[in-house]
Amino acid sequence: MSGYRNFTELVQARAAQAPDREALVVLPDTEERGRAETVSYRALDAGARRLAGWLQDRGAAGERVLVLHADRRLFAVSFLACLYAGAVAVPAPPPAGGPGGRSHHETRIAGIVKDAAPCVVLTDAAAAPEVSQLLARSGHGGVPCLAADVVPGSAPWRPPELGPESVAFLQYTSGSTAEPRGVVVTHGNLLANQRAICRALGTVPAARIGGWLPFHHDMGLAGQLLHPLWLGGTSVVLSPEAFVRRPVRWLEAIARYGVTVSAAPDFAYDLCVRRITDEQAAGIDLSGWETAVSGGEPVREETRRAFTEKFAPAGLRPGAFTPCYGLAEATLLVTGAAADRRNGAAAALTVDAAALERHEIAEPVPGRPVRTLLSCGPPAAGTEVRVTDPDSGRVLPEGEIGEIRVRGAGVARGYWRRPAESARTFGARTPDEPRAGEPRAGGPSAAGPQGPEDTAGHLRTGDLGTLHRGELYVTGRLRDMIVVAGRNLYPQDLERTVQRVSALFGAGTVFAVPGERERVVVVQELRARSRYDVDLPGLAAAVERCLAEEFEISAGGVLLVRSGTVRRTTSGKVERAAMRGLFLRGELKPLHQRLDPEVTPLLPAGGR
Repeated sequence: MSGYRNFTELVQARAAQAPDREALVVLPDTEERGRAETVSYRALDAGARRLAGWLQDRGAAGERVLVLHADRRLFAVSFLACLYAGAVAVPAPPPAGGPGGRSHHETRIAGIVKDAAPCVVLTDAAAAPEVSQLLARSGHGGVPCLAADVVPGSAPWRPPELGPESVAFLQYTSGSTAEPRGVVVTHGNLLANQRAICRALGTVPAARIGGWLPFHHDMGLAGQLLHPLWLGGTSVVLSPEAFVRRPVRWLEAIARYGVTVSAAPDFAYDLCVRRITDEQAAGIDLSGWETAVSGGEPVREETRRAFTEKFAPAGLRPGAFTPCYGLAEATLLVTGAAADRRNGAAAALTVDAAALERHEIAEPVPGRPVRTLLSCGPPAAGTEVRVTDPDSGRVLPEGEIGEIRVRGAGVARGYWRRPAESARTFGARTPDEPRAGEPRAGGPSAAGPQGPEDTAGHLRTGDLGTLHRGELYVTGRLRDMIVVAGRNLYPQDLERTVQRVSALFGAGTVFAVPGERERVVVVQELRARSRYDVDLPGLAAAVERCLAEEFEISAGGVLLVRSGTVRRTTSGKVERAAMRGLFLRGELKPLHQRLDPEVTPLLPAGGR
């Protein structure tokens, strides 16, 4: 896999080596909508060259090009065409119709267009009118919009001069904790992280890898589209909508098309446990699914156990479930290892809950609450991971929780047009950081083989965790932390506890609101058609009671809302900051709510 200066050269080599091999297998949204569409390496390369020639002819080399496709085949062609043209690809989520989702997605797309300033937008013929209207409404009507599936005649394609430092694409972060930012990923970052994924997961040439994750998301793009192409394998994909409507489609695709590696966030595995019936599972053979990657949000031991047990009769291997940790700022993977590379299933730590609130890992105390943390594996090859005090940057010893910092060849250059923030986030240094040529001072860290030089800065991830026996355990987000009466509470723990209160509960979120002292507010969805003939005040009281018993806290508010109210990113992460903003602006419409007198004045018109 070495010897390539950029990803474009690598894909061209794959097309030359095996032109008739399937590069993509695109599955229909439903079985009634036709057969799977296959795309060979020859066809993918030809389509990318043709569109790249058009882009070069219009001066797109070195410029940003927005890639906005619902069609997964066209996305792959357009993304590669940007790289072939020497342009900078900017993947973005396609406009989402339906009540409640349209304005949120339009705002996000408009923000990306404003920040990236693309020279052209590539989309589908079916979506082009809507995209053009969106651009006009957001004040960007002057940006040309091209339907990539009806490319007009173009000049011949010319191979661009690209090196490892050339920018390949801008990966806009999901916005689950902050305003989306464009992560600048170079060809060198991309190639290095692909090597790291291969070593961590043990992927092999010609492998079939895939799933339902959207291609504009880092795990879908780097993990389920580009990694199979890097290997010379096949990407097998279905749409996120198809998975959400009928989760069994994901597992059926894995079994039917021989997918060996597939990834998703924790919520997707949980959804499979809850919504796939035993009758549906009985017809599926998952014995070929070697690595079921769980990442993108905290990985729960309860989910691993339930998923593994439910699908063991379908042939799922006990060690297939593979927690990993990564983020867009590191291209994708930071830590993780498949079962055969870690001598068995992922390790777990059962710890004292009270110690966890003090940012410590301690043995359970009989009769006291506990938490179980799953290991996200060792650092990937060429990656160093440290856990530091968030304020001082001091490297923390094992047994303490702090901010995760990362350094390696896969760590991106910075944020697009944000030099000050890039310096703070990507150039962090610890007090014991050595000068060039000096040995590093003591302090635990973990690094994969061929670790980076000590002279570079570290990426501040904003995530909390600890290193234990060389493996990373992620505990939460630094900015999501809730501090109540001097205790550090993880919203994920509160959310999981609330959702166990009733089978009627769907997605939910917990956040803190300001005041003389912080108070916790719960927003909890009721599943569709479950809100009728239900004792809503009784459910709200049960939520308050469980938080009091489990965490010894008093909820400042409980809102029971309709299904679909809780915002998630396209990768499934709960947008707590956005939900907190909606609550404080009085924009949530609960079916029932109970608010403390101290919380009510925070809302417009006193919460009425």
